[in-house]
Amino acid sequence: MLLTGHIPKHVGIIMDGNGRWAEVRGLPRIEGHRRGAERSKEVIEASVEIGLKALTLYAFSLENWQRPSSEIAIIMKLLELYLKKEFSELTKNNVVFKTIGETWRLPEHIQRIIREAEESTASNNGMTLITALSYSGRNEIIRAVKKIIQSNINHHNLSEDTLNAYLDTAGLPNPDLIIRTSGEMRMSNFLLWQSAYSELYFTDTLWPDFTKEELLLAIRDYQRRERRFGKIPVRSNAP
Repeated sequence: MLLTGHIPKHVGIIMDGNGRWAEVRGLPRIEGHRRGAERSKEVIEASVEIGLKALTLYAFSLENWQRPSSEIAIIMKLLELYLKKEFSELTKNNVVFKTIGETWRLPEHIQRIIREAEESTASNNGMTLITALSYSGRNEIIRAVKKIIQSNINHHNLSEDTLNAYLDTAGLPNPDLIIRTSGEMRMSNFLLWQSAYSELYFTDTLWPDFTKEELLLAIRDYQRRERRFGKIPVRSNAP
């Protein structure tokens, strides 16, 4: 049972393990990606039910462009099919759809679908679903700095709030909880600035096996933690 009143506002998920899930079953990698896309749907619906304000899914990194062109083509096709198929569900669930990353690198027809989804859900007021596509945390910070320079902002006026305003995630709360599946224990260039004080949760579960129950386990673990943001613990007697 989840504790009421202590639900994270924003959860980020590094969805890892599609390829390995397929390989251990003797299946082609495409099947792992397909099952991973289906799992995304379940996790999105569960996040809406739980009451998250924002959910960020790390779907395709900037580094993923280095994968074989045949695999990239399959991933792009699955992305296209997913966006077309689930668009009505996003609208039905009052979800706001956003993307972050260098989406200009994606095929033009996918960029068009993304624009339509973002524009059509902009007036919704439910959970915000952020999909990181062609995304890199370091790249995002560099792009933000370039925008600041182009805006001719006096360097004496630079602050964390300034940089926040030029990031892809401007206007969104920083993630309270970052989940990574598949047993890997690293951030892999995901929301590097925004996750400075995020709680981290790692699970050996491969993404296609990450169910609603797994999500609840992660949030229950988060609820047991004491977030101090560098301050002295509330229960501490230290002077």
